[in-house]
Amino acid sequence: MSRYRGPRLRITRRLGELPGLTRKSARRAYAPGQHGQNRKKRSEYAIRLEEKQKLRFNYGLSEKQLLRYVRKARRATGSTGQVLLQLLEMRLDNTVFRLGMAPTIPGARQLVNHGHVTVNGRNVNIASYQCRPGDVIGVRDKEQSRRLVTQNLEYPGLAYMPSHLEFDKNALSGKVNSLIEREWVSLKINELLVVEYYSRQA
Repeated sequence: MSRYRGPRLRITRRLGELPGLTRKSARRAYAPGQHGQNRKKRSEYAIRLEEKQKLRFNYGLSEKQLLRYVRKARRATGSTGQVLLQLLEMRLDNTVFRLGMAPTIPGARQLVNHGHVTVNGRNVNIASYQCRPGDVIGVRDKEQSRRLVTQNLEYPGLAYMPSHLEFDKNALSGKVNSLIEREWVSLKINELLVVEYYSRQA
């Protein structure tokens, strides 16, 4: 399945709050669909699947992309679940979102894809680019690019900035100081269940 382009509130009603997907909150507290109010007890598989779907929809990934990240996290040293979250959080589109330059991750991806963002002074239009400590995330020196980011900064998607990032509003420039710590991941998720879900596939 390719990237989801349907109603976002339908997803948040089913999976819970996804700060990267949308800033809106649903008026109805129950899941969508005819039987949304009388859901049966979920199986262990259903619970793991739901956690996996949270990751997919929050970061805007296809199933194939997420599986690739899981395999990459498996090969790295350390806890697979935490490494997976680090890989996703250090993507360029998510970093732009966490810096407050875009209201959501899809909005940040659009900024990147349209060539409004620079990394270390060079234009980068690949949303999946892995940011590293020391990278400087800036805005292209064009009036339209600066205006878009300035407007977005007035209404950031999240109220706080994680400790591994710093941002200069005057220069419209941010810096990645280190890898993100687990407690600064804004998505409420049990990453171990995601690793278990993929244990037979990855």
